Amino acid sequence: MCGIAGLFIKDTKLEPELGSLLAQMTSTLCSRGPDSAGFAIYSRGAGSRAKLTISGPSAGFDIGAVGEKLAAALGHDATSAVRYSHAIVTLAHDDVERAEQWLAENHPEVTVMSGGNSLEIYKEVGYPDDVAKSFGIASISGTHGISHTRMATESAVTTNGAHPFSTGPDQCLVHNGSLSNHASLRRELRREGIKIRTENDSEVAAAYLTKQMRDGQTLGEALKSSLDDLDGFFTFVVGTERGFGVLRDPIACKPAVMAETDRYVAFASEYKTLTCLPEIAKAKVWEPKPATVYFWEHA
Repeated sequence: MCGIAGLFIKDTKLEPELGSLLAQMTSTLCSRGPDSAGFAIYSRGAGSRAKLTISGPSAGFDIGAVGEKLAAALGHDATSAVRYSHAIVTLAHDDVERAEQWLAENHPEVTVMSGGNSLEIYKEVGYPDDVAKSFGIASISGTHGISHTRMATESAVTTNGAHPFSTGPDQCLVHNGSLSNHASLRRELRREGIKIRTENDSEVAAAYLTKQMRDGQTLGEALKSSLDDLDGFFTFVVGTERGFGVLRDPIACKPAVMAETDRYVAFASEYKTLTCLPEIAKAKVWEPKPATVYFWEHA
């Protein structure tokens, strides 16, 4: 039993409140997942620059020192900034591969949580309210965001095992449910060159979508393909640089509710999660249908 919240901003005037609203939404889901929590925040991007969000093996690890050393090794005006146990390294797009290689060679204990133009992922073991406070989620602005509170059933309670998972630039996924064919899919995806770091079944789902999009499918097409290729029960909420999508399996046994106004689209595992949103009483509220892809995208 995990909790999911998602918020896609339509009205740019609401973007400064994204982090605050997402933190409030997530707070209502602590009982659904007290083990760990994570947040994927999409911003307007770094222009011609890329971003890597990196994390060490524990909250006490000096990730700031690693970020500074990486930025110095890259040169080209690369910078590093710390947000609690994670560091955000801003760098040239051409240096991303070199940065990942440098980390693998010099600090294999460090994980790249996310990369791309606009995505930053923050996740940690602990009670969700504490995780949100430690990262200062309420102070972050953005265009859309997804959060997850985890009650572990399939794999260990670790920072890397927390959601969201990112297996491609500006791509992320959170999941409530359980996949039965994740072991065979993991082997197949690794043979295809997709990086999968954990034994978590949800990371396999993220990697599957990355592979399908790498092979030419749109996100919507990849989500539709997953209905045939992924065995189990699931509710997925996914993010891309400009988009926000939702999919439930054909049985749809995991709870889900959505709301939409002229200012935003929101997803939650429970209705109470939506009550903090502006003018929610006037919103269109509905339960997403089974085996149906919902997707919104910024122009």
